[in-house]
Amino acid sequence: MNGAHDMGGVHGFGAVLPEPDEPVFHADWERRVLALTLAMGATGQWTLDAARFARENRPPADYLSRSYYQIWLAGLQQLLVERGLVAPDELEAGRSLRSAKAVKRTLAARDTAGLLKRGGPTDREAPRPARFQVGDQVRAKNMHPVTHTRLPRYVRGHTGTITRAHGCHVFPDSNAHGHGEDPQWLYTVSFQGRELWGAAADPAMVASVDAFEPYLEPAR
Repeated sequence: MNGAHDMGGVHGFGAVLPEPDEPVFHADWERRVLALTLAMGATGQWTLDAARFARENRPPADYLSRSYYQIWLAGLQQLLVERGLVAPDELEAGRSLRSAKAVKRTLAARDTAGLLKRGGPTDREAPRPARFQVGDQVRAKNMHPVTHTRLPRYVRGHTGTITRAHGCHVFPDSNAHGHGEDPQWLYTVSFQGRELWGAAADPAMVASVDAFEPYLEPAR
């Protein structure tokens, strides 16, 4: 979807200024939000892509007015309500008002470190040969889906070069909405800065994005 989260190449936000010696968390509640998000993700009630879409699928004014972990909390609350695990009045009250709904599994504290270290690999067996090879010229499709996508707006409609093939991976556009993993080939595509931003761009600049095969078409 074309949401406020997709800020790549957008004017008006100013330079990115890293915070010197930035802590992992700026407040204890941020630590708790991350822990709750990981614990609920481990229950299997939704996929990683569904969680990402819940964070990104927010009205622009709402998204831009929240801090990073405030967005995470809003996305978690949305998922909990959508799946009937929490009711809106319980969120308002800040406590349970009815019996808990059973979940598929839970994450024990002793298993957390192992889960984080293991992660959730997304590579899958290839269902078909790759359409593109390293060195191929491709164009990112000028697409504007209303559902989840990982193709940044600033590369859509532009031509680049395949510089790496990563094999097949879970396709977020499908997986975010409960339509299955639908594994697709994933490539790194490199774009010249002037292709993306015109003659005023630094001629030495190259921007690379990882793009799934359905996002791409042969350059003509």
